[in-house]
Amino acid sequence: MQIHAVSAQEWEAARQKLLVKEKELTHARDALAAERRRMPWLAVEKNYVFEGPRGKASLLDLFEGRHQLIVYRAFYEPGVFGWPEHACRGCSMVADQVAHLAHLNARDTTLVFTSRAPQADIARLKARMGWEMIPWYTITDSFDADFDVGEWHGTNVFFRDGNNMYRTYFINNRGDEQMGGTWNYLDITPLGRQEVWEDSPDGYPQTPTYKWWNWHDSYVEGAAPDKRWVEVSDAGEAAFRKQSGSAKP
Repeated sequence: MQIHAVSAQEWEAARQKLLVKEKELTHARDALAAERRRMPWLAVEKNYVFEGPRGKASLLDLFEGRHQLIVYRAFYEPGVFGWPEHACRGCSMVADQVAHLAHLNARDTTLVFTSRAPQADIARLKARMGWEMIPWYTITDSFDADFDVGEWHGTNVFFRDGNNMYRTYFINNRGDEQMGGTWNYLDITPLGRQEVWEDSPDGYPQTPTYKWWNWHDSYVEGAAPDKRWVEVSDAGEAAFRKQSGSAKP
């Protein structure tokens, strides 16, 4: 490996040149998410049944009362390499990267994993791997085949309107690589991050940027944004905009 060291000025110039392309990519990603929020929805017609830690559960139950549901199909079951000590190595990497779910829950979104392993094996695996936070259900019917995850991993997104459910998005293959972080999960949901800067259809819920953020152990449903945090985030945003405005093109 050849090392090419430069001066601080040359390094900063190279970084600024690349930053232009990185910002273009960020804006393109935001535009793609806005288009995703306008995708048509597919009604879920079947009644699917899962096994959970507390017994049988319907797809509606998996929402846990929220409007958005993200379902990752993991491969942990007989016939999968590693069984029964481990799940698929790729699916395990996805599970290792899942951020604290309190932040998704605060945006009216539930994330669950599913596979065909019995609950006793799932409980043992979660304890061994440190995945206790992730709700994990056992598929008992044609859910995986019906939603394109019968033979390969993938992430389905659903929306609940009362008792009516709709499939709104699906991503698999290398698309699953980006999953795990709160922002990337929210960007594939029909409501998005629900912040005022987003290009979303009229009537979609949106709140001021930054203001809903909280420590993962401190979210309180329906609570107003913390006054001190509003002051801190306002000051930070103002400083950021000032810096961006003075940056050279």
